[in-house]
Amino acid sequence: MLKRVFGLTALIATLGAPLAAHATEGALGRPISGTGVQPDAGVVPPEPDWYVNLSEIYFDGSISASHPVPVGGKSTFGLEGQLSFTLATLLHVWDTGPGRWNFASSVTLPYLWESATASLGVGNHLGSVTQDASGLFDLTFTPIIAGYHFSQTEHISFSVNIWAPTGKYDSGDIANDSLNNWTFIPTVAYTKIVPSLGMEFDASAGVQFYTRNNDTGYQNAPLFTLDVMALKRFHNGVGMGLIVGTVQQIGNDSGTIADRLNGFRGYDVSMGPIVTYDTKIASKTPLSLSVRWVPTIASKNRLSSTTTFMATGTVAF
Repeated sequence: MLKRVFGLTALIATLGAPLAAHATEGALGRPISGTGVQPDAGVVPPEPDWYVNLSEIYFDGSISASHPVPVGGKSTFGLEGQLSFTLATLLHVWDTGPGRWNFASSVTLPYLWESATASLGVGNHLGSVTQDASGLFDLTFTPIIAGYHFSQTEHISFSVNIWAPTGKYDSGDIANDSLNNWTFIPTVAYTKIVPSLGMEFDASAGVQFYTRNNDTGYQNAPLFTLDVMALKRFHNGVGMGLIVGTVQQIGNDSGTIADRLNGFRGYDVSMGPIVTYDTKIASKTPLSLSVRWVPTIASKNRLSSTTTFMATGTVAF
């Protein structure tokens, strides 16, 4: 099992795609529930190697006009948005020798395209505004991923993912290439394999801590994220499974607009299928592919979507 390209959950578990300055400011924050867990989530391989992961997330979500949303230093009436989020991750597994512990480090370069539409109050009238944005998003890096092997079939990993506000940001816009804050995300991922059943169970949990957006004065409360997956693997390299994910806000947001919206506290739950495929290129280079659809099934003060797709590919060198 360890010779398979492992899931980069410790790297991309918190790479949920944000919308606008985006409950949280913008009604999304860093995570999209259901996109965090990957096959072999808790596994850091014992062999030193380089890995490249490419991920693509498409999200089309909305909040009805009856719900005010804090975006870009203002309160809008509802919010709609589409985004395409491309993530390129480079990971290195360090040569730590034999033993139960293994370590890795990673850096991710994200590219974001998005279109956002919201209604703004002008006097006694509502005016609809649509804005597009595209460009390099906030850089993320993980200095250390520590993996522990309980056995050949049970693994756990620990990491702290860091997002830096490197993207372009304008507080007057509803669509931006940055959240304009630092985000620190302690993450735990777990994998249990049951060879007799050809089954694998994975989970990834994290807590997201945001710094204040100094341009708008908005402070996001911490977010707890949990994604779990059951996956059935077949001898031909195909796997099929089910993912359930949730984002739960811990406490209220703060700031002038957040206080006006009673803390804008929210949550969401998503669920959907995943299909995976493991093979080798040129008979020796491991390649792992996956595609999932994880629509929102319940939400409050967060963007709800029936169109949430994610595709990933990971190759080892």
